Amino acid sequence: MEEEKVAVFSVSGMTCAACAGSVEKAVKRLPGIHDAAVDVIGGRAQVVFYPAFVSENIITEAIEDVGFEAKLIDEEVMEKNILLCRLHIKGMACKYCTSTVEFVLQASPGVQRASVALATEEAEIRYDRRIVSASQLIQVVEETGFEAILITTGEDRSRIDLRMDGVLDERSIMIVKNSVQALPGVENIKLDAKLRKVTISYKPEQTGPRDLIEVIKSATSGLVNASIYLEADGRDQHRYVEIKQYRQSFLWSLIFTIPVFLTSMVFMYIPWLKAGLERKVFNMMSTGELLRWILSTPVQFVIGRKFYAGAYKAMCRGSPNMDVLIALGTNTAYFYSVYSVLRAATSVNYMSTDFFETSSMLISFILLGKYLEILAKGKTSEAIAKLMDLAPETAILLMYDQEGNVVGEKEIDSRLIQKNDVIKVVPGGKVASDGFVIWGQSHVNESMITGESRPVAKRKGDTVIGGTVNENGVLHIRATFVGSESALAQIVRLVESAQIAKAPVQKFADQISRVFVPLVILFSLLTWLAWFVAGRLHSYPNSWIPPSMDSFQLALQFGISVMVIACPCALGLATPTAVMVATGVGASQGVLIKGGQALESAQKVDCIVFDKTGTLTIGKPVVVDTRLLKNMVLREFYDYAAAAEINSEHPLAKAIVEHAKKLHPEENHIWPEARNFISVTGYGVKAEVSDKSVIVGNKSFMLSSDIDIPSETLEILMEEEERARTGIIVAMDREVVGIISVSDPIKPNAHEVISYLKSMNIESIMVTGDNWGTANAIGKEVGIQKIIAEAKPEQKAEMVKELQLSGRTVAMVGDGINDSPALVSADVGLAIGAGTDVAIEAADIVLMKSNLEDVITAIDLSRKTFFRIRMNYVWALGYNVIGIPIAAGVLFPSSRFRLPPWVAGAAMAASSVSVVCWSLLLRYYKSPKIVSS
Repeated sequence: MEEEKVAVFSVSGMTCAACAGSVEKAVKRLPGIHDAAVDVIGGRAQVVFYPAFVSENIITEAIEDVGFEAKLIDEEVMEKNILLCRLHIKGMACKYCTSTVEFVLQASPGVQRASVALATEEAEIRYDRRIVSASQLIQVVEETGFEAILITTGEDRSRIDLRMDGVLDERSIMIVKNSVQALPGVENIKLDAKLRKVTISYKPEQTGPRDLIEVIKSATSGLVNASIYLEADGRDQHRYVEIKQYRQSFLWSLIFTIPVFLTSMVFMYIPWLKAGLERKVFNMMSTGELLRWILSTPVQFVIGRKFYAGAYKAMCRGSPNMDVLIALGTNTAYFYSVYSVLRAATSVNYMSTDFFETSSMLISFILLGKYLEILAKGKTSEAIAKLMDLAPETAILLMYDQEGNVVGEKEIDSRLIQKNDVIKVVPGGKVASDGFVIWGQSHVNESMITGESRPVAKRKGDTVIGGTVNENGVLHIRATFVGSESALAQIVRLVESAQIAKAPVQKFADQISRVFVPLVILFSLLTWLAWFVAGRLHSYPNSWIPPSMDSFQLALQFGISVMVIACPCALGLATPTAVMVATGVGASQGVLIKGGQALESAQKVDCIVFDKTGTLTIGKPVVVDTRLLKNMVLREFYDYAAAAEINSEHPLAKAIVEHAKKLHPEENHIWPEARNFISVTGYGVKAEVSDKSVIVGNKSFMLSSDIDIPSETLEILMEEEERARTGIIVAMDREVVGIISVSDPIKPNAHEVISYLKSMNIESIMVTGDNWGTANAIGKEVGIQKIIAEAKPEQKAEMVKELQLSGRTVAMVGDGINDSPALVSADVGLAIGAGTDVAIEAADIVLMKSNLEDVITAIDLSRKTFFRIRMNYVWALGYNVIGIPIAAGVLFPSSRFRLPPWVAGAAMAASSVSVVCWSLLLRYYKSPKIVSS
């Protein structure tokens, strides 16, 4: 047959696993398709096909027929040029701002996907660097009126910031640039002479930070020394600066606002102070009015200038936001007060009424609210900070001579570790880098990464993970993955991406935010007009207007109150803050949730499909019995079986090989050569071993190979199935010679987990490629009634789709390559952390501990998260539904109650803080306790 061909297509428009499943199904229906895999996160599809039967154009058309855009791309070029960068965006005040930034980024050429989060003030952009660069993306954001600062860029495989001390003139700068750029593996260099900082991007397999430092020192003859640039994490640094700015602004505003408040609302009730404040300065202008004018002016134009800047930028881009509402409200109050006071100063009988306390107190309360909001939002990312703190600050580097003998050791910054370095880890110390043990024995506590509570024994050849703790014994570890390639860095990146990814329910807030601010401005103008007209039509006491105010002043207060109370900040923060906290909490408990989509889908799950091997069971089968049906030596029997199975990656094959090894005293036994090896997924293997034709597999495999199965063999298989064992038939020269019984122990608490899921109104289904007898026995033991056995990988995916078509929201729990299609097809794919990389990549949620209890944790956490999101929406919308009419004066005719604008401002600020704090309560989430029976 003609050789297979692999093609990769970019697929745009996919939003969930169901979309990926539709694309995969459409492609697989075509003739000549050998296999197809769809990555919904990366927006691509890889297809293995026979060109004689189908072409790339036909595959593209098939994808487009199901509603998605497809384009053939080169895999190697795509991997090299499609990058991901993160930007910190300053100046976003509400959901309307994030929608604007997201829209302009998404519309930029070369951008495949852009997500902007108000809670983190970050944007994550997937782009093609052949079309657009990170600096151009920053420019696109800044053209909309916001400030963008680069956090990370996908152009940097590894990146380090170095501080340069010493003589730094034009000549030395040129020498540093040229010398570093000449090093193999250096991809990019950026030098900031003012900050004395050089940023270098490099390939870790070719060079590293210590090499870079040494080159800088050598090239400048010691005139310039380089060291790690000590600077807080970019996001933390920006947040600390913002917190400091808001705190200072609020404190300064208090200095001016408190006297304004006292002179307008307190001192007026103290006779001798009232007399002094009412003393006329010029005509009818009083001392109190002049004093309030002087004190409120710096609050309005100096302390509150950030609202002017934000409002100006928002109006320039045609997208009014919270800053516009604040600027309109405070300026209306301030300038009307100025008009009233100046009119009093030029009149001998005009009694002025000022609202200086409204503008100054409004700005003060909003600044306090923003300060508290930023403090609270900072706590949503504590999980990431804790993960990053797992890495030790220093490491002990071992130095070797040419003969490979240790000649010394040196303590270095852990960020200076390079690939293939040998690191010494003492008892009680943290492992500084991913790697493998080359000397020593110890136990390592990996609970902070994998969740496994018991320390894991480590000896020569075993892998270790950076950030874990060495319990006892000294280990020498060769670094393999450093910097951004380490497991810890990848977990942090996964959580960061999850926190910025939007949940579908957030679209609701987005739609409201697009029209909310313009409608509020219009409604506030209508409110003012309605009260003004009402006041003109009637006079006191037959009307609602107090004798101390005219209709214009009363209408003005109502209009301002409406404008400031209706800010949609709480609505915009309702979903992202809860998702941020939930994904962080999940990560701390070993449940990695890949964003809001996964969270939202998980809370709707009413049916879970479990794989058996490695999911409900330990996943490490062991041989427990052997039945020989012909006279032959047991060791010889296993030699033939192991020789045939040695080339198979199936867990049952490995169990047979491991058992065969025990029958030989020598450590590295050499098996007979297996020729013409054939492996049939889900059935067994065939091979020519020495002088015999050997077939090892299940009953179906034997029958398809035209091998007669004796009745005695069938009886043994039935017995083994009833005992939850897998019977593997071994045939030699077309005759059954024996049966190997393999058992895979059930995971602890499996029965309790299934029972608890039932109490959550979730049906459990088991699907496995194993035989019916074993599957039924396992199902009975764990409490699962619906079982599908002898299922191929594509049948698992089909079953998931059938359940979805019946109206069920389906989760799939699996650990192997053969589970990947079902994990992608399911509404929520949960991968066991100890499983394959393919399964983990295909899943929406990764259970790092490989514990079944975490299935419950994932679903329970998602349900509690969305309960809080719903309550956030109830509060945010309820606050506006109730607050806006009250601010507009709906209670005034009957009760004379009116909401002063500064109180409305305080309520608006409190609503945002309350939404964030309500979400922060998720930090105290405790997973359900499952009691063993």
